[in-house]
Amino acid sequence: KRTVVLTMKASVIEMFLVLLVTGVHSNKETSKKIKRPKFTVPQINCDVKAGKIINPEFIVKCPAGCQDPKFHVYGTDVYASYSSVCGAAVHSGVLDNSGGKILVRKVAGLSGYKGSYSNGVQSLSLPRWRESFIVLESKPKKGVTYPSALTYSSSKSPAPQAGETTKAYQRPPIPATTAQPVTLMELLAVTVAVATPTILPSPSPSAASTTSIPRPEPVGQRSQEMDLWSATTYTSSQNRPGADPGIQRQDPSGAAFQKPVRADVGLDCKIDLSFLIDGSTSIGKRRFRIQKQLLAGVAQALDIGPAGPLMGVVQYGDNPATHFNLKTHMNSRDLKTAIEKITQRGGLSNVGRAISFVTKNFFSKANGNRSSAPNVVVVMVDGWPTDKVEEASRLARESGINIFFITIEGAAENEKQYVVEPNFANKAVCRTNGFYSFHVQSWFGLHKTLQPLVKRVCDTDRLACSKTCLNSADIGFVIDGSSSVGTGNFRTVLQFVTNLTKEFEISDTDTRIGAVQYTYEQRLEFGFDQYSSKPDILNAIKRVGYWSGGTSTGAAINFALEQLFKKSKPNKRKLMILITDGRSYDDVRIPAMAAHLKGVITYAIGVAWAAQEELEVIATHSARDHSFFVDEFDNLYQYVPRIIQNICTEFNSQPRN
Repeated sequence: KRTVVLTMKASVIEMFLVLLVTGVHSNKETSKKIKRPKFTVPQINCDVKAGKIINPEFIVKCPAGCQDPKFHVYGTDVYASYSSVCGAAVHSGVLDNSGGKILVRKVAGLSGYKGSYSNGVQSLSLPRWRESFIVLESKPKKGVTYPSALTYSSSKSPAPQAGETTKAYQRPPIPATTAQPVTLMELLAVTVAVATPTILPSPSPSAASTTSIPRPEPVGQRSQEMDLWSATTYTSSQNRPGADPGIQRQDPSGAAFQKPVRADVGLDCKIDLSFLIDGSTSIGKRRFRIQKQLLAGVAQALDIGPAGPLMGVVQYGDNPATHFNLKTHMNSRDLKTAIEKITQRGGLSNVGRAISFVTKNFFSKANGNRSSAPNVVVVMVDGWPTDKVEEASRLARESGINIFFITIEGAAENEKQYVVEPNFANKAVCRTNGFYSFHVQSWFGLHKTLQPLVKRVCDTDRLACSKTCLNSADIGFVIDGSSSVGTGNFRTVLQFVTNLTKEFEISDTDTRIGAVQYTYEQRLEFGFDQYSSKPDILNAIKRVGYWSGGTSTGAAINFALEQLFKKSKPNKRKLMILITDGRSYDDVRIPAMAAHLKGVITYAIGVAWAAQEELEVIATHSARDHSFFVDEFDNLYQYVPRIIQNICTEFNSQPRN
């Protein structure tokens, strides 16, 4: 027996050694055949933005012609990922307009990006962005493998260039982990932990059928919804001694609507808030009541009062109507009582019309609007609107209104053909980063939005749409007071300055105005911090006296940068509006470049004998939007609307991230 066992062991060992040697030989043969693939540099177009590329570090080849201003760049040296990769490479000086290879490295987002003019590219300023990148010469690091194919963040990726392939984004594997073979005994030894499921009461049959009823009937309208939620599915709090009426409720799934708890929003929540509630026929009576319960919860959590938040309610259907404005109720108790008395109006779901109504009528001084408090609108939508919201929302945002959307139970697959405006919430909200929108899958879960909603509307530092083109700038007027202007024409120039100033919202926290007059010398007429109301500013402009002398425009720009804009607030857009009637006695190129590098947006207005080429050098790129020539002083007033429009267009062209 021992001899037989030893013989069998020897045979097994011999077979193992044969297999081992065969495997090693096979691996050697395979390794000889496999060649390391040659690294090919991916090519991209000029319009590809860094944010669309997932890879944290990569080498790419840019084509020629990326100096074109249509390829927008944001920042200097460190660029927001919303920028054109190749445009940033030209701006940074790593490439010229003929193109070439570059190394791109992603870095953290910044709280602000300064625009500048460099290497034939005018980059723009941006308040903040979630991600940045830097551009370096294409010298790969030793030991670092760069991708031959770029990974894009969406299916709408740029078309690959010759020699480039693209791939969809996949979750990166966990580092330093390798799948190992598992033996049968190890597999049997594994203990699987199973979480105990939470058992919920079964929903009533009527509730379960809610999603099966089609909303649109006929096309463009939403059918009247059956009142599916029986009154017996609610737990009546009024029958319990000491209960808070109208707060404790139970939905058909058995989950109770919790009594609202005061949100931890601090003591400095001062906003003017309007709720746009859905009163369309399709919402049904029970859902309409759940909507009112959310409003009551917000009213209690906010602690309504004259020194804090104020709240009004507008209901929409076919047409919007105000139930009460900002000054109607000055405490949470009265506001909750008023909310309870709101009745459903019925009709379609014309959200766009309702937003236009609020923009034009709600936030007025007569309705209790306070200039010191941000304007906030929370729009509640059951399903989808029956009209378009994009244009109405744009006008609201440009008026300084912060729009939030709460959408409940979106369109099912067979209903999407009836949606008037796909992706309507993203087209409407103040920013498309998720902060301003909530999507609730079911009315049963609406109460869960209470706490996050209250915290967001009170986070005034993030209410970005409170800042508009008319209330967020430090504007410095640089006025030519040379002898060629003359006393009468100088008063005309001051009237032009007055007309421009009247268009802005003036205060210490809104737009601020300063002025410099120059000849051979320079004089600070008043600084940004000297006057904080529009009447005071207009009176100060009237008191400016005509100086008379030569024309040193370059020195005047340097003086304005030092005496005015050096004291500008970091969160303000810096605008310089220079008015001159002649050619400068000194060089304007270096001072103008200094202004551009410091992020000062410069408008140059020339009259009579002003030199067009100097105006274009002084003005921020593009010159056609920032430089203007007028043949006579009396025609200056004609350019006020165009200048204001250009200022606002530039402000509103910033991406809504």
